[in-house]
Amino acid sequence: MKIRPFESHDDRAQCVALQELTWGHGFTEKVPAAMLLVAQKLGGVCAGAFDDAGRMRGFVFGVTGLRDGKLVHWSDMLAVHPEAQGQRLGERLKEFQRDHCRTIGVATIYWTYDPLVARNAHLNLNRMRARVDEFIPAMYGEGTNSPLQGDMPTDRFVVSWAVDPAQAALPLDALPADAELVVGVNAEELPLVSAANIAVRVPRDITALANTDITAARRWRFATRRAFGHYLARGYHVRGFATDALGGTYLLVRR
Repeated sequence: MKIRPFESHDDRAQCVALQELTWGHGFTEKVPAAMLLVAQKLGGVCAGAFDDAGRMRGFVFGVTGLRDGKLVHWSDMLAVHPEAQGQRLGERLKEFQRDHCRTIGVATIYWTYDPLVARNAHLNLNRMRARVDEFIPAMYGEGTNSPLQGDMPTDRFVVSWAVDPAQAALPLDALPADAELVVGVNAEELPLVSAANIAVRVPRDITALANTDITAARRWRFATRRAFGHYLARGYHVRGFATDALGGTYLLVRR
C-alpha cells in the first residue's frame, strides 16, 4: 500500500467517491474535488493510500492556517475503505500528515471526533496520544444526514496532536479507584458531584445503536453532553480514555 499526495483529477474523484461510501450520498459535509485541489495548493494535505491497482483504500484531508497567530494544521477528514480496515491504515495516513506538517513548520495538528465513538477515542487518545482541547455541542449542526448516526446532534471533541512526538500526551493506564461515575453503563445521568476524578462512560458501538434504537443513542448524546459541558466549564480536562468490553470510560480531572 503506497501513501502519496493526490496527483490527478482521478485521485480527487476517488476521494469524493470514498467520502460518499463512508458517510453516504446525502452527507452534507462532503469536500468536493475542486476544494481538494485548492487546499493542496495552499499547504493543505490531500493524500491517499493506493493499492497496486491504483485503487484508493483510504485518504486524509486537512487544511493549514493560523490559530492565535500560530501556523497550525486542521485535519478535517480521514476515511478507510471497508475492505482495508483493521490494517492501521488510518494511523499511517496520520503519520504521513504529521510528516508533511513538520516540513512546513507546523507544531500542532487539530481535528474533531465524536466522543461517543469508543474506537476513535482509543485511537486518538491512546494510540495517537492526542489531547482533548475543547468540547463543542452540535459543532456541525443537529445532524449531517450521515448513515453512520442518522440525525444525531454532532457533538465533538477537538483534539490537539503535537507534531513533535516527544510532546505527545501520555495514554491513561487505568481509571483511579476513586473516580466518581456521572454517566452510567446505560446512559444514566448520575449526580454531578464535585470530585478530583470524574468518570463518563460511553457505549461500545454508538453507530450500531443509532441504527437500531435512535432513542437510546440520543440518550447517550445528551447524558454525555451534560457531563462534558458541566465539568469542562469548571476547570476539568479530559485526562484519558479506558476501554473495556462494554465500551469505555473517559477520565476527567481537575487542572
